[in-house]
Amino acid sequence: MRPLRQQVAHARNHIAVQPGTSVASITIAYNGACALPQHIDALLEQRRPLEEIIVVDNASTDETCALLAARYPQVTVLRMSENLGGGGGLAAGLTYAALQKRHDWIWMFDQDSVPARDALQIMIEEAEVWPETSVQIGIMAALPVNQKMETCSVPWFWRNGFAKPSAELLCQPVMFPDLVITSGSIVRREVVERIGLPRSDFFMDFVDYEYCLRARSHGYKIAVITGAKLRHEIGKARKVRLLGRSRVWSEHSPFREYYMSRNLVYSIWWLYPDSRTKRYVLRHLLRHAAGVLLFGSDKLACLKRMAQGVWDGRRASLGVRFRPD
Repeated sequence: MRPLRQQVAHARNHIAVQPGTSVASITIAYNGACALPQHIDALLEQRRPLEEIIVVDNASTDETCALLAARYPQVTVLRMSENLGGGGGLAAGLTYAALQKRHDWIWMFDQDSVPARDALQIMIEEAEVWPETSVQIGIMAALPVNQKMETCSVPWFWRNGFAKPSAELLCQPVMFPDLVITSGSIVRREVVERIGLPRSDFFMDFVDYEYCLRARSHGYKIAVITGAKLRHEIGKARKVRLLGRSRVWSEHSPFREYYMSRNLVYSIWWLYPDSRTKRYVLRHLLRHAAGVLLFGSDKLACLKRMAQGVWDGRRASLGVRFRPD
């Protein structure tokens, strides 16, 4: 195996963003009137301007549409007739941005993520200095940081289950994991054309990881530009203590526990079946259930939804079963 520096240098031969490249953003919004102003202002203030800012409104029932019309007339708004979830919203946004408008790269976001002002510039500049001989890198990503918890949402390797990168790798300017979250990721148009759209039948959760696994299975690499930062929180995070050690626990609503469990189980049992990975997933779900029992605020409802998710995932019963309250 190559030393780490040689791996980074070798991987740099496989990405290129040419000057004049068109970059658009898509943001999936649902009842985001409170969160969107800070997010969109951060996009408008990027040092490397975006060619188009797109918001996919998932049938919001608050003042989201009025806010966008009044304060951000320059933003393209795609209004959905019903809540399609993160998966359906991403599919709609990428259909427009990549397949219809043919932007070269599409920067994807949740509505509550706030990229640093130089995030896009850092990623594009890092990519532009690399040779143009290959398009092997299909996805780039910023590093999500939870300032409140003083932690980052680390990207993952996939080794028959989730594997954390070392501290050494996280200190490198560029690292090459297998899995990154949607928010803050940029996908190349060619990837969308070749591997298809994110799964709308997942509705939400594990949509991003399944898409990464799909891209990896088609030979694309994923690059995290660690100097590009993104304020982002997954769930309602808080610090807890277990066996004398401080840990971060992310609280999720029962309906999200359902989709997280279902889509993970479905992916491993039906899309990427492997006996070792199945054993890992069962242990992973048991550990998470124990965490819900110890630290969750709605224990029984969350455990019930987890069990339903596992059952539906094994049966390949997808689609929308529960919606946000």
